[in-house]
Amino acid sequence: MSGCSIVWFRRDLRVEDNPALAAGVRAGSVVAVFIWAPEEEGTFYPGRVSRWWLKQSLAHLDSSLRSLGTCLITKRSTDSVSSLLELVKSTGATQLFFNHLYDPISLVRDHRAKEVLTAQGINVRSFNADLLYEPWEVNDDQGHPFRIFAGFWEKCLSMPYDPEAPLLPPKRIISGDASRCPSEALAFEDESEKGSNALLARAWSPGWSSADKALTTFINGPLIEYSKNRRKADSATTSFLSPHLHFGEVSVRKVFHLVRIKQVLWANEGNKAGEESVNLFLKSIGLREYSRYLSFNHPYSHERPLLGHLKYFPWVVDEGYFKAWRQGRTGYPLVDAGMRELWATGWLHDRIRVVVSSFFVKVLQLPWRWGMKYFWDTLLDADLESDALGWQYISGTLPDGREFDRIDNPQFEGYKFDPNGEYVRRWLPELARLPTEWIHHPWNAPESVLQAAGIELGSNYPLPIVSIDAAKVRLQDALSILWQHEATSRAAIENGTEEGLGDSSESAPIAFPQDIQMEENHETMQNNPPGPVRRYEDQMVPSITSLVRVDDDETSSGIHNSVGDTRAEVPANVNLNEEPRRDTLTEGVFQELRPNNTRPMYGFSLGLHNEVEESTAESSSTSRRERDGGVVPVWSPSASTYSDQIVGDESGIGNGSAFLQRHPQSHQIINWRRLSQTG
Repeated sequence: MSGCSIVWFRRDLRVEDNPALAAGVRAGSVVAVFIWAPEEEGTFYPGRVSRWWLKQSLAHLDSSLRSLGTCLITKRSTDSVSSLLELVKSTGATQLFFNHLYDPISLVRDHRAKEVLTAQGINVRSFNADLLYEPWEVNDDQGHPFRIFAGFWEKCLSMPYDPEAPLLPPKRIISGDASRCPSEALAFEDESEKGSNALLARAWSPGWSSADKALTTFINGPLIEYSKNRRKADSATTSFLSPHLHFGEVSVRKVFHLVRIKQVLWANEGNKAGEESVNLFLKSIGLREYSRYLSFNHPYSHERPLLGHLKYFPWVVDEGYFKAWRQGRTGYPLVDAGMRELWATGWLHDRIRVVVSSFFVKVLQLPWRWGMKYFWDTLLDADLESDALGWQYISGTLPDGREFDRIDNPQFEGYKFDPNGEYVRRWLPELARLPTEWIHHPWNAPESVLQAAGIELGSNYPLPIVSIDAAKVRLQDALSILWQHEATSRAAIENGTEEGLGDSSESAPIAFPQDIQMEENHETMQNNPPGPVRRYEDQMVPSITSLVRVDDDETSSGIHNSVGDTRAEVPANVNLNEEPRRDTLTEGVFQELRPNNTRPMYGFSLGLHNEVEESTAESSSTSRRERDGGVVPVWSPSASTYSDQIVGDESGIGNGSAFLQRHPQSHQIINWRRLSQTG
């Protein structure tokens, strides 16, 4: 076929195991392109540390491509599809290759790209480079998507065919003619951010070759004792792969295959501890897979709870609480240490992510989307799908999530994950001289001990912003309100006077606080809705047109805080003796936590970010996957209402059931048909 091929890079910034790049090389000459259009992400404009990582990773990718015979063309745009059209015209390209993404915005954008370019006579193919199996390949015996993680992961591990082996990088690339489309300089940071960003380079090395080294180091080192050490918050016991996985610098398939090789080796040696470590680590990979699976099948999971009744939870709307939490001034040492580490490094161990997010949702009862958005803005490994899974899990809004009435005491969690207090002492120097006996609950320490340690509670270290006992009472009161509203709604439904739990159109979600630069773009993202349903070669795409919609009703919060966010400042508007006000919402929101056992883990990918975030590469079809793309049906969720119950537990999704079994009538997943109406 005459003409060159455009390979469109997104979150697949590697030359190894990149099926779109491999397809382009096989087809002939290649023009490699990266389009920077952050405005398309709406509310989820990439944060400072994410943009720093992206800048370094793109530079590394460009260097790698140049060594193979071509270069990376970078473009700044506000409309990726329009930019692709311009590139096609200027290069004379006849084919476009790219790898799949599964977040709602990308699904709609990719669908539109295929519609528009196919109409122009361009051959468009897309591939699986981010998962072991495509979401539409994993269903239960009735052909429906799984509602709980345990069933999903069991099916993945018992598939009749293994994930395909990772591809080698191309030996060389024939460069297409890009003389008429020169690269544009991309600005990923401003002057005020450069000083902070310079510190990140001391701890992290973005780029696919660095990701490969990190994987090798983990497999040959900490992996064997992962089951024993993964909970240690103050040591390098996890893989630190999550940012590499998010940006696609290493593929999930490569991680999976290399870890499985170790599993076979240790099984032959009779190394039970090693086998257990591999199984736990692979589960973290499974959780990352599941996050994409949920996002594909429930495209609003990053905005509202999957359990419809939780839209009635009365969240506490208090910017003072939110500010104290962000600044690490809650009075609970483990929580404060985690939040200060996050601000300083852009990273948190998965267990600390669980602690701080659980505190946010259960103790402070702040809207979960506030927490999720803050982690999005501050984490190196911020990942929409993984973050949504994590926050919904912690908040009890998944069918197999944690019980919503469960509160973890940060004092006890401190002695569990930081038994010697070293983590707290590192990030809270004001408590460094406090004996380990009191390090996680200084408010109980004798006055003489506090004086000897140089601590004056309420002055150089705050008293607890909320007592755990008071939080438990408030949470029970809030749940009572929730059940009352839910019962009223159910009665109205039975009487035919209300549409149902999935309809949240009467409520106005809580707006993001204004003092932390969380601006929202309330314009709809898709000005060009997808056309009629049609079949594409290799990707299932949404058939609903309002899939990506930023909540217009989010503007209705009565919260105003003009105080700037300075980390060293103690919140002036937090009254420790005052009960925060409640605003009743019909939309549930929960923190997302991704337990990563690598380094960064909080955009939270349940047990995955830290343990491992991966990008897998390979094309797939509804039956056997083919490298060049096979026919895959258009995405069309089953007619089932998906109202099954679920279960949850601290050690991972799908292990506990107490809360949901006590309230089986309420745990219905929001009907996907109503999502476009309730956005």
